[in-house]
Amino acid sequence: MSVRTRFAPSPTGPLHVGNARTALFNWLLARHLGGNFILRIEDTDRERSRPEFETAIQEELKWLGLDWDEGIEAGDAGPYRQSQRREFYLRAFSRLLSDGRVYYCFCSEKRLEADREAERNAGRTPRYPGRCRSIPVEEARQRIATGEPAVARFLVPAERVGFSDQIRGWVEVDSATLSDPILLRSDGSPTYNFAVVVDDIAMRITDVIRGEDHISNTPRQILLYRALGSEPPRFAHLPLVLGPDRTPLSKRHADTSLKLLREEGYPPEAVMNYLALLGWSAPSGEEIFGAQDLIREFDLSRVSKAAGVFDRAKLDWLANQHLRRTDPALLALRAAPYLSQRKLLAPGASPTEPFWAHLMDLLRESVARLSQIPQSDAVQILFDFDPASSLGAPEAAAILQDPAAKEVIRALARLLEPKDRLTLDRYHGLAGETGKMTGAKGKGLYRPIRLALTGRASGPELKRLIPLIEEGASLSLARPVPGCAVRVRTVARLLGVA
Repeated sequence: MSVRTRFAPSPTGPLHVGNARTALFNWLLARHLGGNFILRIEDTDRERSRPEFETAIQEELKWLGLDWDEGIEAGDAGPYRQSQRREFYLRAFSRLLSDGRVYYCFCSEKRLEADREAERNAGRTPRYPGRCRSIPVEEARQRIATGEPAVARFLVPAERVGFSDQIRGWVEVDSATLSDPILLRSDGSPTYNFAVVVDDIAMRITDVIRGEDHISNTPRQILLYRALGSEPPRFAHLPLVLGPDRTPLSKRHADTSLKLLREEGYPPEAVMNYLALLGWSAPSGEEIFGAQDLIREFDLSRVSKAAGVFDRAKLDWLANQHLRRTDPALLALRAAPYLSQRKLLAPGASPTEPFWAHLMDLLRESVARLSQIPQSDAVQILFDFDPASSLGAPEAAAILQDPAAKEVIRALARLLEPKDRLTLDRYHGLAGETGKMTGAKGKGLYRPIRLALTGRASGPELKRLIPLIEEGASLSLARPVPGCAVRVRTVARLLGVA
């Protein structure tokens, strides 16, 4: 049978990077081995499951670059929502009941808690003592018919249960340490351990890749697979992803949700790359991967047993590396929502002019996410030219304390014609003439020139910035870009040297 993996999220909140990493590893294994990847929605938590979370999960996975071969939209093993699979669970339960593998339990929660407390006081791990195992099925049915609430439990056989974990090696437990798990709640709804086994059998899942917090569930599930006449799938339990506080990621770590990373403008290919490195490494030691590279290189044998920590600094570095490799015109299109928020783009406009691609080419070396673009030095210099405020900044004021700096700006203003469009050749010529007129050179020359052109003491290289200023000034943009001549004369007037 070809490999069939699945990702089965619960639609009870945003998808955090730990769950997204689980989805990615299942997807990578299926794609690497030419198998199928299935998306299943485990929505049996009726109180917390929400349609909007289900929709968001699908959108975030697609944004990340993951596609699925079977899921809500299509597939021959559906339906793919657990809430629509009740008949499958009842059919499986009937089989177990007829085989004498389940029984009804009438213990109240108060009684169960007393049992657990007694076990803890005795220094043992709490487990259900099997008090209701001996109740005959017919008696149990009569009690249920009178309205007495009951759950259905699986009768765990006495044996050792082992499995070969593809990451952790051989794992084995004595079933005497296992409680008889509940399969059906008193309202007839299936529990996780039961539903997941029934669904994996029906959907022909060959490989289950999930977090190590599920290791304790695996022996019970293996016993259920066998009780239902099926061989268990192969298991691989991933190391947990920890939040910055070194606790396992959960929905409380809102700043690690995929939704937030998307809103902040991280490149999806960089997020995929980063998630892959949370517990996996390539034999080459390479860290920069595209999707196809990851598919080619992925191997479960390279997954570590050690937990990974979500590290924003590492994500930012990878994001910057991917931005550097992205076509500037594509970056401009991706950045459009952030440009529109700052009113740098007119409503409904698209940044298709070469100016925007040239701007992205300058910025992609210094940002990690698209939301940083409107606050970048280059954007502020281009669109927020306000020398009345910026010249008072400490670094700029320190330059202007030297009278020679104002002389440089005075000379440059006199040499630059009001309608001049400053090319790089013209800029270099003007800088040379200004130096001859004032005797300034080196920093004493170029720092005042920068102040005159940008109103700031620092920023991108002038040889890259000047063409952008003039190109922007020639366009009818939502926010006008003053040309170089206007900038120099404005600064000169403010300094009283015009």
